[in-house]
Parts: sequence; structure tokens; C-alpha cells
Amino acid sequence: MVYGTPRGFRDILPEEAEARERIKDVARACFSAHGYLPVETPLLEDRAVLERAGRIKGSPFQLFDSDDRLLMLRPDLTLPIARMTAKRYGMGELPVRLRYEAPVVREQASLRGQPRQFTQLGVELIGADDVSGEVEVVALMGEALAALGVEGWRIACGSVRPLVALLDAVAPTDAFRDEVLGYVHASDLVSLDECVRAADLPAPAARALMRLPRVHGDASAIDEIDELLEAACVPAGRRGTAELRSLVAGLAEKPAAPALSFDFSIINSFDYYTDIVFKAYVDGVAASLGSGGRYDAVLANLGMPGVAACGFALSLERLQEVLGERGQGTSGIATPGVNIKGRPLRIAVPKGSLFKPTLALLERAGLPVDGLADYGRKLIIRDGDYEYVIVRATDAPAFVGHGGADCGICGRDSLVEANLDLLQVVDLGYGVCRMIVAEPAARAGEADRAYAWRGTMRVATKYPRITQLYYDRIGQQVDILALHGNIELGPIVGMTDRIVDITQTGTTLAENDLTIVDDVMPISARFFAGPAAYRCDARIRDLAERLAAAAEKGAE
Repeated sequence: MVYGTPRGFRDILPEEAEARERIKDVARACFSAHGYLPVETPLLEDRAVLERAGRIKGSPFQLFDSDDRLLMLRPDLTLPIARMTAKRYGMGELPVRLRYEAPVVREQASLRGQPRQFTQLGVELIGADDVSGEVEVVALMGEALAALGVEGWRIACGSVRPLVALLDAVAPTDAFRDEVLGYVHASDLVSLDECVRAADLPAPAARALMRLPRVHGDASAIDEIDELLEAACVPAGRRGTAELRSLVAGLAEKPAAPALSFDFSIINSFDYYTDIVFKAYVDGVAASLGSGGRYDAVLANLGMPGVAACGFALSLERLQEVLGERGQGTSGIATPGVNIKGRPLRIAVPKGSLFKPTLALLERAGLPVDGLADYGRKLIIRDGDYEYVIVRATDAPAFVGHGGADCGICGRDSLVEANLDLLQVVDLGYGVCRMIVAEPAARAGEADRAYAWRGTMRVATKYPRITQLYYDRIGQQVDILALHGNIELGPIVGMTDRIVDITQTGTTLAENDLTIVDDVMPISARFFAGPAAYRCDARIRDLAERLAAAAEKGAE
């Protein structure tokens, strides 16, 4: 018998524990020097209370106590500290500056090599005036990273308010608003564009919705946001840009304050943030070192309306990797300390049916492809300023999501099925097909009749997540049988009622007497990138523009 830990949890031995203590000591000293006081909250929280504070994603780490109350292991520290502040501090005692260092627990799907417990080092400033809280907190994040000796760090900033104000002004229906927010939250800019184009909005409104999550750069990015929202007739007082300008001005008065970059793709972090949001990145790492923002609505939900709240949390495990301390490989991020200016851009290129059109696209975009055209058994091809990583299309999201590549190309189906934190940037226009639901033509209607008495649909598929999402959307319960080939056999031999699969011409379906009963989603090849790489490496944005132009040219 192996006496190991549960998946996603691990022991920390003395040598690494000492390294972690050194990091915590530096951060603690930095926070304390600015008047932040230590607090501790319970490992278990009342789920109903935290749900009152803000939206909580589903978590399996919950239990009923002997009082029949549903408790949960804390998924972060912000909501518990907001709950504690609302209960233990009066309005006359604000502002309060609080710091913490504690483990949190979040679920991760199996077979992804991701931790389920990690440690956050952070601060919360509750009750500050106007934007002064964000100025103080963002400056403190930069000071902490500098004190820790992190090299090449940068802070990217955005705001939730411009998008919310824009939707308030132009969304034709609540359903459209929810759909747009869903695509932004999923970092699916391609589907966002399709949704906006289909809505037949006035041109300025459509342009603003499609462009806003792509705005990036220095403080001049705020001017572009104002121009977009003004053209869409969004009132100046509701845009949230005044607060961003105040943040820039306030940081300019701070000694050794961090130079901000602006990137409005980070507004996907709006679970409970209501205004400014920010993330810290470092070259060569596929995930942020930390993140934070303003969350006034959380305090309002807990009975403290009109109270400003802002904070951030740094990941101890990611800091370990960046600083080269013991424990590398524990948080699923890649090669720390790599200077992006000194290495080639690494692109995950799909083999199989997508390879030839991808090769042609890269060539039209002006990339060197001589070595890629006949790669033989090589897995990585270096050609000029690019490295091509040859992978299965279904694996491309994992390589990019876990830092093995900066960006990549694969079908939409692979991206949805992988469900990783990735930015879908460009629809490339090839690999076009459909994800469909099919059943035997000779037994048409039997599946619906079986569902009527059984209460569940039995479905064979290679795409269990997409299938579950589809049946959730139509409101039917489903039992999924995951197969890796010959999906069509499922209903033919009576194992299942239907299949969910990809079809291009429908020939295979027809040859096996299967008929399509519904469409799940259209599919085509997409260019995508890791969020950190996209926000830190200008070469990826340049490549996205070149690929978009090449795809458009190829479609002519």
C-alpha cells in the first residue's frame, strides 16, 4: 500500500518549507511596513454566507455539520475577510488594512496535473476613499514583487465598468447581455464577435463590443476606451475611465511605483470585482503571479453599502517557481525567468487534417515554414524567430495552457473540451465542420420515447464536456458513454440512444443509417494563446493580426 496524499494535495518537507518561509517573511515585512495587520479566518465557512457576499463557483469541498449547515472549504481569502469585516468592524472603524497568508482549496479536474491546495499571500484595504485604495494596493503589489527579487515583473490593469456600462447602453435584451458576458468571461473573443455581428447593432455599438476586450497598451489605452464608448453614446460618468486616469495619476506620485500596462482582456475576472482589476505577470510563466481588484459590491451584499474595498493575493507556489526556490513544478506553470526577447515564439501546430491548411496559413502570414513543411519525426522545429511544436489538435490547448507553447492552432471543439484558461483570438476559417446529435434513422423517435419513461438520454461521444454542456442547455438529463473511436456503433448496437460527434459531409452518418436530429455547435480552426503570453508578449498580438489578414486573404 502507498501512503500518499489525495490528488492535488502534497506534503511539504523541511527544506522547501524553509524556502516558503523566506518568501512569506519578505512579503509579511513589506505588508506590515504599510500598516497591514494580520488576520486569520476559519478554514471552513458557511456556504450560504459566502454566497450572499459574491458568486461562488461550484465546489465539491463541502460538508454538512451536526447542525445541518452546509459548510465549504474556503476557495479564496477575499470573501471570508469581507464577511469578517462586515461582522466585526463598525463603519466608524474604517478604513482597515488587513493581511493574510493561508492555504485555500479549489477543485481541478482529474488528469490535468494541477494542485487543489495552494497558499495565498495578500492584503485587503476596506474603507479607503475613492481610487486611493487602488493606488495604494497596486503600488504595494509592485513593492512586494520588487522586495522578493522577482525579475521582469509587470502589472496589467483593466476595469469591469466600461463593458458593463456599454452593455447597459446598447444590449437589446438581457439574453444578449448574458451571452456577451459569458463569452468575455470565457475569453472567447471569436464567439463574442459572432454574437455581436448576429445582433444587428448600430455600427459604433458593435465595434465597441468587439474591440473593447482587445484594447491594450500604455495609459493611452484609456483614451481608446473613451472614444469607443463615446461613439456608442455611453455617458461619460458611467464609463469607469475617470477612475483609471486617477489610478495612473496617483501611481505617478508614488516613489518607485510600478509602470502599468492596460489590457482589457483581463476583465474576464468579474466574479465579484466591480471596477478596476489587475494581474501580475513575469516572462516565461504561463499563469499570473497574483491578481486583485475592487469589490465594493461584496461589502454591500453583506450590509455595508457604499464601502470601497480593494485587495490582491499572490500565489506562494508560483513565487517559488519564479524565484527558483525548492518546489518547482508544483503549480503547473512553465519555465520561470525566461526572457521573451531572447527566445523564439513557440507555436503549437496541429498535425493530422489541420496540418496542411495550417502550414499554408502560416506561409501566407509570412512565417518561415521550410523546416515545418517536412518535419519527419521531429517534435520541435526551430525556424528563425519561431519554434513549432508538433502536437495532436486535441492536445494543443494543454500545451499552451500549461506553458509548453505560447500560442497555438486547433479546432473550437478541442478548446471547449479542454476547458482551460485560454484566449481564443482569431477564427481561421478552415477545418469547418459541425458538432451534431444523431440517431439511427430506422429507429427515429425511439430515443425521445425512451427518455420520456427513463428520464435520461444515453449518448456515446468523444466529447463528454461538450455533450454535457449541450444537454444542460436544452434541459435534459444525460448519461454519457465516452468512446475513443467508432462512435456511430453506440446506438447501432443498442448501447446508447444517440451520439454526439463531428461531421463534415455527413457521408459516414448516411452509410451507417444515422440521421441528424440537432446541431450542437459549428466548428472551425482557431488561433489561441495563453493569457500571460498574450498580455506580455507583443509578438502574439502581431501574429494574431497577420493570421487574421492571411485567413481573410485565403477566403477570397
